[in-house]
This record gives sequence, C-alpha cells and structure tokens, in this order.
Amino acid sequence: MPGLPDRVIQKFKLMRIIKTFNKTGQFCSIEYPWNSISGAEYITIGSNFTAHKGLWLAVYKDQAYENPQISLGDCVCINYDCQITAVNRIIIGDEVLIGSRVLITDHSHGEITREDLEKAPLKRKLISKGPVVIGSRVWIGSGAAVMPGVTIGDNCIIGANSVVTKSFPAYSVIGGNPAKLIRQL
Repeated sequence: MPGLPDRVIQKFKLMRIIKTFNKTGQFCSIEYPWNSISGAEYITIGSNFTAHKGLWLAVYKDQAYENPQISLGDCVCINYDCQITAVNRIIIGDEVLIGSRVLITDHSHGEITREDLEKAPLKRKLISKGPVVIGSRVWIGSGAAVMPGVTIGDNCIIGANSVVTKSFPAYSVIGGNPAKLIRQL
C-alpha cells in the first residue's frame, strides 16, 4: 500500500485482524502499534472495547487445553503495554479498567522440577494452574500481575504493582506482592 498515509495503513491492518476474532461487539478500537495479537479465532471481544498502544493479546493453542479462550466483556478499556495471554481460559467481565503494563496470564513455562529447569524456558511446555476470571467493574492498577487460577469478584480494586496469586471476593480492595486484602467494602 505504498503512498497511503500511515494512519490509513494502520486502519487496514486493524480491520483485517478484527475480522479474525471469534466475535467482536459494535465498537472495537485497538491503537497501533500492538506487540502481538495471535490466536484471534479463540478471542471474543464485547462492545465498546478500547486498547491503547502495545497490546499483547494471545491465545496459544495447546493439545492439553481443547477450548482455550480469552473473553473480554463490554466497555473494557486496556491502557498501554498490557499483556493478556492464555492457553486455558481468561474471562474478563464488563466495564473493566486495566492500567498500563498489566500482565494477565493463565499459564507458565513448565513446572518447578529439576527436569524442566534444565531446559531453556522457551522449550518448556506451557502449563496452566487454572483459568483466570475477573468480574465486572474491576479496576486493575498499573503494573499489576494477575496470575493463573485466580478469580476476582465484581467491583474490586487491585492496587498498582500488585501480584495477585489467589482469589478475592466481590468488593475487595487488594494490593501488595503477594496481593492481600486491604479492605472489604
């Protein structure tokens, strides 16, 4: 597409990727450039979705997990340089705000065994300790990490730079490394 303005080229690239998603709602905006969007056929995006530059959104198909998926609800806003990757399942509810540089993943590279540790990390099998489920109207602060097997209830706040390794009920304010309950509303 020589001669076309960069913003027009970016819009064509985005339209091509959006068509490959399993399903998208009425309005989907993913700001270019993105880091990686792969496994789009396993990704469902609700209406009024916005993602800023640097999005890494990927589902890695693995024989161990027959129906991997990422499902993003309506009115989800993802800020800059976020990574959401799944081999199993990640479900994010409606009206969720995700700060910059957030990691949400349902897997890791291998198990903590001597045999796995003797392999390069990229050569280890991807292992999921369980799906990640994030309820509706959750605010995830910048730099947070939500790890495998975690469920976050509706209307929670996750503090900036928190590492969430366990589940929390609705109306929780959590923070820290590892994340702990700060306050129940």
